[in-house]
Amino acid sequence: MSEPTKPAARPANPRFSSGPCAKIPAFTLDKLNDAALGRSHRAAVGKAKLKSAIETTREVLGIPAEYRIGIVPASDTGAVEMAMWSMLGARGVEMLAWESFGAGWVTDVIKQLKLDATVREAPYGEIVDFAQVDFDKDVVFTWNGTTSGVRLPDGAAIPADRGGLTICDATSAAFAQDLPWDKLDVTTFSWQKVMGGEAAHGMLILSPRAVERLESHTPAWPLPKIFRMTKGGKLNEGIFEGATINTPSMLAVEDYLVALDWAKSIGGLPELMRRADANFTAVQEFVDARDWIENLAVDSATRSNTSVCLKFTDPRIADGAAFAKAVVKRLEAEGVAYDIGAYRDAPAGLRIWCGATVETTDVAALMPWIEWAYTAEIEAQSQAA
Repeated sequence: MSEPTKPAARPANPRFSSGPCAKIPAFTLDKLNDAALGRSHRAAVGKAKLKSAIETTREVLGIPAEYRIGIVPASDTGAVEMAMWSMLGARGVEMLAWESFGAGWVTDVIKQLKLDATVREAPYGEIVDFAQVDFDKDVVFTWNGTTSGVRLPDGAAIPADRGGLTICDATSAAFAQDLPWDKLDVTTFSWQKVMGGEAAHGMLILSPRAVERLESHTPAWPLPKIFRMTKGGKLNEGIFEGATINTPSMLAVEDYLVALDWAKSIGGLPELMRRADANFTAVQEFVDARDWIENLAVDSATRSNTSVCLKFTDPRIADGAAFAKAVVKRLEAEGVAYDIGAYRDAPAGLRIWCGATVETTDVAALMPWIEWAYTAEIEAQSQAA
C-alpha cells in the first residue's frame, strides 16, 4: 500500500503543547525589552511591574476588589500547596479528583498532611458528582482537568452559603472559562497555560473568607518559609501587593505583562474565551464527523475548551498506546504538531491545547494531518500483520 497523500496546508504554528503553551500571536523576544533586568524586585521599578501584573490580572479576569491576588513561587503547584498547607485542618475536608493533578492533591492531603479526608474520584473522561459533595467541609478540586479534558460546566453546584472553603486549581481554566468568583475562596493558576507565559510563577487568589481562615487557623504542622502568608496572626499584605516571598524572574514578569496587554487589546476575557471556544469547536467538529476518534470527555457539557483530550476507537488498533505514540511521532516529524501525546498517566491518545494563544486557523489545519497520520499508521499496522 502507498502512503496516503499529505494535506496541502500546514499550521503556521505547530505548538499545541498543554504546558508550557503557545506564546501570544506574533510574539517576539523584543517585546520583552522593557523588562527590569538586573534590577531588584524590591526597587521601585520592580515593585511597579509586580503590582501591575496583579492589578491587570484583576482587570482582565474581573476579580472582585476585595479579593487578594498574590504572585507566589513554584507555579500553580506551589500556589495549591500553599493553600492546602496553610488552610486545611480547621474542619473536615473533601478531595475531588478526576485526573492526575487532582489525584496528586489527594495524595498530598492524605499522605503528607495526614488528614482524614473524604475522597471522591471519577475515571478519566468523567467528573465527580458534585451533588454528593459536602460543602460545609473544605473542598479541594481542579476546575479543568488538564490531563483528562474534563471541566466543571459552571459553579451551580457550589452553594453560596457553604460552611467550608472551596480551594480550586484553575490553571487550565483561568482566562479561557468564566470562573464564578463568589463560589471560589482560593483560586490558583500559572502563567504558562492560557496566557502562554513562562513557567515557575503561580497566582494565588483569596476571597475574604480565605483570609479569615488564614488569620484564625494555625496548622498542626510546621510551614516552610515559602508557604507562610501571615505574620503575627495577620495576613502579610505585602505578598498581595507585589512583595513576593522569594525573588521572581523579572523577565518572566515582563512576559506575563505583555500577554496581559495583548489580552486587553483584543477585547479581554470575552474574546479570550471566544478564541478558546472556537479552537475547541474546530477539533470537536472534526471528531464528530469520524468514527475512529472520540473526545475522552464523555459528557459534552464537561468537555474542556483548552486541554482537549482525544482517544482512538478503531477496533483494528491492537495496542492503543503504541498506536497513539506512532501518530504523535509522525506529526512531529512533519513539523505540524509538537507535544500532543496524552499525559503519561492518562489513557492513550492525543491532547491538543486549544487555549486563547492558539490560532483557530492552525487548529483547523492540524485536523487533516491527524487523519493522515492515523490512516498512515493503520496501513503500516496492516502491512506489518
